[in-house]
Amino acid sequence: MRKQASVSAALAAILSLVLAVGPLGAQAPAVSTSDLSAIHQIREEGLSNSSSKIMEIISYLSDVYGPRLTNSPDIKDAAKWTTDKMKEWQLANVHLEPWGPFGRGWSNERTNVQVIAPHPFPLIAYAKAWTPGTDGAITADAVWAPITKEEDMAKYKGQLKGKFVLTAAIPESPERFDAQAHRYTDAELADLSKAEVPTAGPGLEERLAQFRAQRDLNLKIQKFLVDEGIAAWIEPSRSDDGTVFVQQGGGRDKEKDPPVSPRIAVANENYGRIVRMLEKKVPVSMLVDVQSKFYDDDLQSFNIIGEIPGSDKAKADEVVMLGAHFDSWQAGTGATDNGAGSAVMLEAIRILKKTGLRMRRTVRIGLWTGEEEGLLGSAAYTTQHFGDPHAEDPVTHLIKITPEQAKLDAYYNIDNGTGKIRGIYLQGNEMVAPLFESWMEPFHDLGMTTLTIRNTGGTDHLSFNAVGLPGFQFIQDPLDYDTRTHHSNMDVYERIQEPDMKQMAVIIASFVYLTANRDEMLPRKPLPKPTPARQFP
Repeated sequence: MRKQASVSAALAAILSLVLAVGPLGAQAPAVSTSDLSAIHQIREEGLSNSSSKIMEIISYLSDVYGPRLTNSPDIKDAAKWTTDKMKEWQLANVHLEPWGPFGRGWSNERTNVQVIAPHPFPLIAYAKAWTPGTDGAITADAVWAPITKEEDMAKYKGQLKGKFVLTAAIPESPERFDAQAHRYTDAELADLSKAEVPTAGPGLEERLAQFRAQRDLNLKIQKFLVDEGIAAWIEPSRSDDGTVFVQQGGGRDKEKDPPVSPRIAVANENYGRIVRMLEKKVPVSMLVDVQSKFYDDDLQSFNIIGEIPGSDKAKADEVVMLGAHFDSWQAGTGATDNGAGSAVMLEAIRILKKTGLRMRRTVRIGLWTGEEEGLLGSAAYTTQHFGDPHAEDPVTHLIKITPEQAKLDAYYNIDNGTGKIRGIYLQGNEMVAPLFESWMEPFHDLGMTTLTIRNTGGTDHLSFNAVGLPGFQFIQDPLDYDTRTHHSNMDVYERIQEPDMKQMAVIIASFVYLTANRDEMLPRKPLPKPTPARQFP
């Protein structure tokens, strides 16, 4: 590992860089000498092995409390630890802010899946969220019943009762000649900095139509298997090398969602072996023991909130927010998705509090639940506090906003794994480009160099953008996030990169500090028009 340069030595380089004539030409630097002194303090607190708490935080969130499925006992215990820690750091206004209803909670207590004949072997297997257990250990035969269209179901009617049923083809397992973890090259970052030019290809509506068709077929298969009285539905993971991607298999609404059999995701290689034996007419017997619990006592969920009050009476009612989603799926421990983002934001606000740096505006952290089910927690928060993207103001005919909306300066988000920050997405807001360009300069030595006008989606900054607020997600090195850890059983502490986590916390803390101390709030795009309430596609 390359020896890290000392923080003190880096400060001189930063001063020299920022005070030189740069991208802003003859303009005065946006990062003043006093700001650089503050960044120096942030770097010393956040990069030092003796003072950083980032790995302690992520270990508690992932190792101790494990996966944090929304409304599960695990996420409630993790939230209790987090609020206790925020209070220990002497943050103000620490509380859980309820939203909902989300639906019932769920947890998996045990999943044991084995082939017992003709030759025993264990399976790498996980129960899908919100699906029932097997009511004890069950021994039964496995049946391969490939169903690729609705008409296929008739072939198996009356033949599946009490069986472990496999309905999918064996996923492909191509050879891996390229590394599955990757850092952005200079050329890739240069390309990312350019505006996207639309190209011909399947449109959004076409892709949604394909998604709906597959979803509708899956629901019909689900109903057919329930009606047949199967013991469990065995499904392959989309990946290989023992990595199992696992999400939701049942519904959260006990009254409205259709019933479902126990659903179990297994490793591609295990699934393939069973299917190949069944194709050879070799009988396969399995033992499956899945114990899962539902929790109907509290259908509400919550967001985690805490603050550092602003020091300037004239600006303390203005707020800079940093946040990440706190929930995860259940097969791993939610380390990279998104324990990493939550830990970075907690460490960033801890650094700001520990250094005692004066911040004119109030700094508020928000850790969201229900993100994995559709950005639910952050959307509930922004609707309650800032505006409703689906309601029209009768005077302006734009979205209906609250008085708080004018007081939220900016929101910064992390949700792309453990890879270090390489830049920031502007979300189409050209007006902040010169400012962010100057703010990045002190972090060129840490690898942050790229601005892009592009939008990035799929996470909680979109809830803020939807109500006309400047919400930003950072460009991060992808590492093995999409290939190995995102929503999989490999989403664990061992995939966390400590130097990258420290770098992220320092940059986030610095951007929040600089935002909180500007004379003006960040420039905003015009308010959008209301959109139809989002429906699950």
